[in-house]
Amino acid sequence: MSDTLRIAAIVREARDPAALGAFYRAAFDAVADGAGAARLGCERVEFVPGDGPPASAPSNSVGFQHLAIIVSDMAAAMDRLRAVPGWSAISLDGPEQLPEASGGVAAFKFRDPEGHPLEFLRFPDGRAPDPWRDRAGLFLGIDHSAISVRDTDESLRFYERLGFTVLSRQTNRGAEQARMDGLSDVDPARVAVEVTGLQPPGGAPPHLELLCYRTPASIAAVPGLRTALRLSGAGALPAHDPDGHALLAH
Repeated sequence: MSDTLRIAAIVREARDPAALGAFYRAAFDAVADGAGAARLGCERVEFVPGDGPPASAPSNSVGFQHLAIIVSDMAAAMDRLRAVPGWSAISLDGPEQLPEASGGVAAFKFRDPEGHPLEFLRFPDGRAPDPWRDRAGLFLGIDHSAISVRDTDESLRFYERLGFTVLSRQTNRGAEQARMDGLSDVDPARVAVEVTGLQPPGGAPPHLELLCYRTPASIAAVPGLRTALRLSGAGALPAHDPDGHALLAH
């Protein structure tokens, strides 16, 4: 595969793409970028016609996909979000401060009006990695798209064949992760999620994260759940990864 391959866009299937684009502009200061697309910082989201995702898909269902927006001020970002109607929370108790073993970030997960999962992330003061140190504003851009998978090693082999390399591997555990992911039907002390960060060969952001739920275990994809990444700089692409996430050529 080409060493210029990048994630060009996260694709959001929507029953009303125009209305969903308007929500992203109002809630996150996204900027229209041609027909059916918007930019958050330097990164791109596409809104395409379709049925949209089932609202019931939990975080540990194979096929689940969120995009993570870096914010400079979590309280201000939450105030903005509350002022824009249509979204719903995934996290059970507002933003969570994750322990150092899970990255030490503040995080909040929610769904847009069509049911697509999103996440706000704020790095600890003085610890934002490049390129986030040089960006200004409240909503800085898209750090990554995270996809839930059945088997980390199988998915890792697939994406390594496309040229992706491992940025990080860790297992997030405990009550903070359970509340952030909205996992109310499992003992919080037992929650364990393998998180593997992957860098596309052409660079990032956004990068890709693989989420493999161990407790609670990953469950089969909810019928009708369709997720996609658009890749640029690639030659011939497989249509899907091992768990059905679509890969679209730019």
